[in-house]
Amino acid sequence: MEGKRILDRINGPQDLRKLSMLELQVLSDEIRHEIIEVVSKNGGHLAPNLGVVELAIAVHYVFKSPEDRIVWDVGHQSYAHKILTDRKALFSTIRTYGGISGFPKREESPHDAFGTGHSSTSISAALGISVAKSIKGCKRRAVAIIGDGSMTGGMAFEALNHAGDLGKDLIVILNDNEMSISPNVGALSSFLSRKLSSRMVMQLKKDVEQFMKAIPGVGSNIIQFLKKSEDSLIAFFTPGLLFQALKFHYIGPIKGHRIDLLIEAFQSAKEISGPVLVHVLTQKGKGYHPAESNPTHFHGVGPFKVETGESCSSSSCAPSYTSIFGNTIVKLAEKDPRVVAITAAMREGTGLDRFADLYPDRFFDVGIAEQHAVTFAAGLATEGFRPVVAIYSTFLQRAFDQIIHDVALQKLPVVFAMDRGGIVGEDGPTHHGAFDLSYLRHIPNMVLMAPKDENELQHMVATALQYEGPIAFRYPRGNGLGVAIDEEFKILDIGKGELLKDGSDLVIFAIGATVYPALQASKMLEEKGIKAAVINSRFVKPLDVDLLMEWAKRTEAVLTVEENALQGGFGSAVLEMFEEQGFFPKRIKRLGLPDIFIPHGSQARLRQLVGIDAEGIARVAENLLQNTKIYGTVLRAVG
Repeated sequence: MEGKRILDRINGPQDLRKLSMLELQVLSDEIRHEIIEVVSKNGGHLAPNLGVVELAIAVHYVFKSPEDRIVWDVGHQSYAHKILTDRKALFSTIRTYGGISGFPKREESPHDAFGTGHSSTSISAALGISVAKSIKGCKRRAVAIIGDGSMTGGMAFEALNHAGDLGKDLIVILNDNEMSISPNVGALSSFLSRKLSSRMVMQLKKDVEQFMKAIPGVGSNIIQFLKKSEDSLIAFFTPGLLFQALKFHYIGPIKGHRIDLLIEAFQSAKEISGPVLVHVLTQKGKGYHPAESNPTHFHGVGPFKVETGESCSSSSCAPSYTSIFGNTIVKLAEKDPRVVAITAAMREGTGLDRFADLYPDRFFDVGIAEQHAVTFAAGLATEGFRPVVAIYSTFLQRAFDQIIHDVALQKLPVVFAMDRGGIVGEDGPTHHGAFDLSYLRHIPNMVLMAPKDENELQHMVATALQYEGPIAFRYPRGNGLGVAIDEEFKILDIGKGELLKDGSDLVIFAIGATVYPALQASKMLEEKGIKAAVINSRFVKPLDVDLLMEWAKRTEAVLTVEENALQGGFGSAVLEMFEEQGFFPKRIKRLGLPDIFIPHGSQARLRQLVGIDAEGIARVAENLLQNTKIYGTVLRAVG
């Protein structure tokens, strides 16, 4: 039917091979339009996905998924892949509760060969798949698609080194757009940028080939020698030198928005035995001017107006926790030259862009290298500096050993600012900061705290920079509560909480983002004649033993609330306190994230599902006093 989209004829990768090159190019425009329209409504990763549309088409044209295993690094570049692999009809639901994930997910489709949400893992996973196929005698290919930003992660080079040593069939596609989330930094990024245009490389190859043919009577051995010399010459002018040193056959650089050239390169890669790296040049945000002009902003974006790229107005005019942190550290750095800030490819995401502009000599973006960031900070701390390591909670997990071995064991004054602590929303289980209270609480010498609001956050930042040892604080994604911001910073007493509301029937010990919902719950309970005291615990370690024990003994009914995994978290710390004090309340209940990976959806919806919103807290408190069973409902709803 005239006017029908080519995309409507695509029900799987096999349908791509029925199209002409012209039709494939038209299809890429249609997919871009689809991505822009859906992301403008749902939010999501726009710029990285727009940059790999032709790449995704070419990959699925040449390789036969799911028999050929395709692994997308990080996963925020997989939207076109999802559209092409049996999820076209569901794409409008992406990142919404009950809809498809914004990242590859093995449970979602056989075409998602490996689940990815954190960077630099694809080559390791694809190599494992390749070795498994070799052991089984299977000839199908394993393909890793990795961005140049992810190549700044050490794990990627560990995998490249191992792959070169094994010599197994493996295809690595390097998507080079000179960016991760923020512009790439470091010597490796500079090296990858030292490249000729595809046209120049092809002309160089042609000139060498003509030179060889022009020499009369040359034997096959000399021709082979000259051919190797040609490859070496090209490699010298391109990043191929690095990958050839790792025993990879290097192809590229290839223009990443020319489907015909991509298909040709991928078909060539299929014919080569051993590890191959195909270097593809793309533009982040391709095809949508606002995203091309500001790819950092449109890396991950909320709903926006397609016509202008302007963000849809937020329902809250309160500043974000991230901006409060960023503004606070700038003010503190102005007074204290020892303050340095470190992040892992997340300058804007962690709110450090202003700090970086004002104090460039004291700001360090280490690339996607969380382990290095922590130990680098430890080195700075040994020389008298006050390093602040600003990393999302979910990404700090990657540096767990360094936190223990390089910071806490040596009692170094390194500050860990964990953005996105708790439920992050639509990015889902790979990005929820669900475990930081648990994985940091048990480390000796560590102090751990969480603010109830944005005003308390600034005081915790100031407190952390005065503390003589390792200290961490976590704060949620999104806007603050709109509370008044104090002009002067307060240095909090380590391990001291505060009573926010008196009550005689039970006491709610809350931490961080659950404090205000606990206060709202106490008001709901009061309407039913139940008097609930509320304590802002502030500290997970050390606990305010005197305050918590006083109120536990007064009421003998205790409810702990946290936006963290229940296992080993704040509630567990309170139970351990009771055991150490030799006292147990008559009634006690812990409320937090259940022992599952929380799915994706809006923060409000997910908090309601796990029962840590005001209504859920009030319901659990009332049931606690009535000695009724409250287990199972939340788990069934989420599971």
